[in-house]
This record gives sequence, structure tokens and C-alpha cells, in this order.
Amino acid sequence: MRVNRCVRLPQGLLLFLTLTVLGAPGPAALARGTGPAPTHEAGPASRVPVPAAAAADPTVPALARAWPVGVRPFVVRGWEPPATAYSRGHRGVDLAAAPGAPVRAVAPGRVSFAGRVAGRGVVSVELSGTGAPPLRTTYGPVRASVRKGDEVLAGRVLGTLEAPDTHCGPTPCLHWGLLRDTVYLNPLSLLPPWLLRAPPSRLLPLDTP
Repeated sequence: MRVNRCVRLPQGLLLFLTLTVLGAPGPAALARGTGPAPTHEAGPASRVPVPAAAAADPTVPALARAWPVGVRPFVVRGWEPPATAYSRGHRGVDLAAAPGAPVRAVAPGRVSFAGRVAGRGVVSVELSGTGAPPLRTTYGPVRASVRKGDEVLAGRVLGTLEAPDTHCGPTPCLHWGLLRDTVYLNPLSLLPPWLLRAPPSRLLPLDTP
């Protein structure tokens, strides 16, 4: 009988057969990391998890009080610090947002630049109370609604997101950066845990579309 044959099989082979029936990769594929990519339930971008560990940087105070776009946007590309000052990397994070979306200051400060660099709209804000030289956040591509010297509070609209440029490719996104003098830092470090966590679940009526 088939049951008896299954019982006599080595445990490892029995596990392999079970995984195959369930559609999961076998042990060899798991060891190589070549199994099928995990699937995720489609949902609002604000629910995509952002690992808090990726934002840890003891040199940056978690003083932000708002995301620069949306409530909890999808991180299209994360922080990838270069090995040296001239190495390749990603000196900031890319946050998914639609063109025309408001771009907000994450913390209080003073606008140090609002204009265009190589045809790209950029806004920079020096953050209050962050030492000398102060921490400076950058946002682009942004059509600025503020001017150099403006004092801004957390959540103040700095401008609107422009159409995708060569940095983000076809996916519209905001490039958000953080520097102290000329040293790039991880901007997610500015976000306290309550901003990194997913928003609380809400109960909706059954007839809600």
C-alpha cells in the first residue's frame, strides 16, 4: 500500500515529497536560494513593512514628525551607503508617490535651497537643533512652493512632486536624502518607531467597497 511505502521512505525524502506537493521549493533549492520568490498580498503601499533595523543610526536623532510623502509610503529603493566617498551606492531613499503629491518637511528647520539643479527641482532644509553643521534633508524632484530662508515646521508643504526623472526611471518617486556637511546619512534614521510601524487596523462596515 502507498501508506506503507511512504512510512518506509527516509525522513528527508518524505519531507521533500511533502514540500513538492505543497508547491514549495525542495531542500536543494532552499539551500541555493533559487526557489520561487515569495508572494505578498496586494494592498496599499502604506502597509508594506519598513524594517526598523535599517533605520538605526545612533548619530542621527529620531526627530521627524512626518513622512515626506504620504502616510507610510513604499520604499522603492533603500539606503545603500557607498564604500568610499567616490564609490557607487544610493545616497538616500526613494519613496513611491504620484506626481503632484505634496512633499512635506519631516521636521522643523530653515530652507537652505529651493531651486533647480541640472534641470531637477530640489529643496533642502537645515534641521533645527541638530548641531553645527546642522543636519540637512533634501527632496527631489520637487516643484518648490517655498523659498530660501523660509522657516518651516514639521508637515509644512515644501512643494509638489514632479514627473519621474532619470533617477527614479518610469516609477514616480521622491528621492529623500540626509547629510551632515558633505557626509550622507540614512534619512530613515530620522523617523521614530511610531512612524516606522504600520498604522493601526480599522474595522469597516461589511458593505464598504
